Amino acid sequence: MTVARAATPVGIIGMGNVSGVYLKTLRAFPTLEVVVCADIDLERARAQGSRFGIPRAVPVAELLADPSPELVINLTVPAAHAEVGAAVLQAGKALYNEKPLAIERAAGRALLDAAAGAGVRIGGAPDTFLGAPQQTARRAIDSGAIGELTGVAIFSTREGPERWHPNPQFFFEPGAGPLFDLGVYHLTTLVSLLGPVAAVSASARIAPTPRVIGSGPQAGTSFAARTPTHVSGSLELASGLPGTIMTSWDVAGSELPWIEIYGSKGTLSLPDPAEFNGDLRLRGSGEKHWSVVPAVPAFAEAGRGLGAAEMVEAMRAGRPHRATGERAFHVLDIMCALYESSEQKRQVELQSTCERPEPLPLGWPDLGQDVAA
Repeated sequence: MTVARAATPVGIIGMGNVSGVYLKTLRAFPTLEVVVCADIDLERARAQGSRFGIPRAVPVAELLADPSPELVINLTVPAAHAEVGAAVLQAGKALYNEKPLAIERAAGRALLDAAAGAGVRIGGAPDTFLGAPQQTARRAIDSGAIGELTGVAIFSTREGPERWHPNPQFFFEPGAGPLFDLGVYHLTTLVSLLGPVAAVSASARIAPTPRVIGSGPQAGTSFAARTPTHVSGSLELASGLPGTIMTSWDVAGSELPWIEIYGSKGTLSLPDPAEFNGDLRLRGSGEKHWSVVPAVPAFAEAGRGLGAAEMVEAMRAGRPHRATGERAFHVLDIMCALYESSEQKRQVELQSTCERPEPLPLGWPDLGQDVAA
C-alpha cells in the first residue's frame, strides 16, 4: 500500500509584483504548498495572499518564528536579500533567494556559510536555465551538435528602464544596473551550460548623461546613475574556453545576439536568457542559414519560481537541487570581479566555483503527487 506524501510547506517573504509570477508557477506543483506569506507592508501581504489563496499573511518576524515552513522564498528587494536570507537560515529553514544572492561578495559568502552551519539548503535565482531553450542547448552541446567548443559571447544591450518605468531610480543603484539586473541571467545560463568562470577582465563606466524619466508623475525629471551603465569584458572559463560579455543601458539599438556558443562544427544562438521560451537556432559550418532546433519537451507553465519548485522536489528525494546557492554565489563573484577588474585595470581571478548542473530529465516535471511507501 502506498500513502500520498503531504505537500512540503513553503513560506514567502516579500509580496511585491514578482511574488505573483512565482505563485502562478508554484501552485502547479502538488509537492509544495505556500502556507504563509509576509511583507514589511502587512496589507500588501494580506492582499496578495488573499488573491492566491495563501492561508496566512503575517509580519516577517512571525513567519521566521513559525516552525511550519521548511523552505522560505525571499523575494525582497536586492539590498535586503542578504539580511533577510540570513534571518531565514538562522531560523533553521532552507532558503531560496531571488536574484542576486546578495549585492556584495562577503554577504553572499556569509549566506553559504550560514546554510552550511545550520545544515540546511540554499538556492537562488535566476532559474531560467531550466527553461526549454536552455535545456535544449545543453543537450545539443552534450551531443556534439556544434563539435568542439571554441568560444562564447553574451550580450545584453538596450536603452535604460528610465524610458518606461515611472520610478526607475532603484535600477541605477549599487546591486542593480545592466550587469546585476540583466547580465545575471546571461551569466547564469553560461555557467549552467559551460561550467564556471576562472578569470575576468573588464572596462565599466557610468554614462555622464543624466537619466531622464519618461513616464509617470516624475516624467521629465532627471537623476544620476550610481552604478555602471555599460560593462564590457572578457571571460576565461575554467575549461579554458574564452568568452566575451557586454551589458549596457546606453545603447539605442543593436543587432547583437543574446548568447552565442561557438564550436568547430557550428554555432548555437540562444533566445533571451531572462525568459523561459523562444527558439534555439543552429547554423552549421558551411551553411548559409539558421535552423530552429526542435525543443525538448518542457513544462508549459514554466516561469519564475521553477528553481524553487525543483529545489523542493530535490529536498523530498534527497538529491542535489539545480538552482544552488553555490551557483548563485559564483555568478555574484563574477559580477563583482568584473567591476574590480575595471577599477583596478587588471585581470581578476575568481576565488569561487560551482558545479555544472545535470540537465533536467525529459518530461520533467511529473505533476502527479509523489508517494511514500
